[in-house]
Amino acid sequence: MTKEEETRGAFRYGAVVATFVGVCALFVSGYTAYVQRQQVRAAVWPILEFESANAPDIHFTLANKGVGPAIIRHVVVTVDGERVVNWSQVLEKLLGPGPHHSSEIDMSARVLSAGESLTVFTPRDSENNPINFDKLNPLFVGMNKDRERVAVEICYGSTLGEYWTLRAGGKSRSSTTEVRSCPGPSATSFEQ
Repeated sequence: MTKEEETRGAFRYGAVVATFVGVCALFVSGYTAYVQRQQVRAAVWPILEFESANAPDIHFTLANKGVGPAIIRHVVVTVDGERVVNWSQVLEKLLGPGPHHSSEIDMSARVLSAGESLTVFTPRDSENNPINFDKLNPLFVGMNKDRERVAVEICYGSTLGEYWTLRAGGKSRSSTTEVRSCPGPSATSFEQ
């Protein structure tokens, strides 16, 4: 083997080693970026919960139990599995037709910060008072039972553009599913 061939062989060997080191560095860089993305994702992950309660009065709450803001994109509310478009329709389905009193806070197009909780709906009696816990009051007894007929489907996102759908309320267990995107508003979307 001549000196020139030895030099070429050394250069080839050096080129192969440099290429291997470069490919390894590329993989390490990609993995590091992936791990950092997962850490950022965990730092801004919202977790919505929807619940109804009967103490001190009957009310429905929406809370963000996660560590990042929840950007609410789409809300569907149902009573007995049928979609309703506002809280007035909820009360009509639960109590029948007639004038009903309530207080509400919009859920749609809202950003719920980490740890924030809202009472989104409180039915009220004919004197516009919250329906307080009272097992002798027929309105309380009926609303306390009927609050389990109300369910929600809320699609929300994080600041990273990831989306989830919360299905809660009613008699079924609450569940959250990751989705590609949230649906746009429709004629059956919940309005407030």
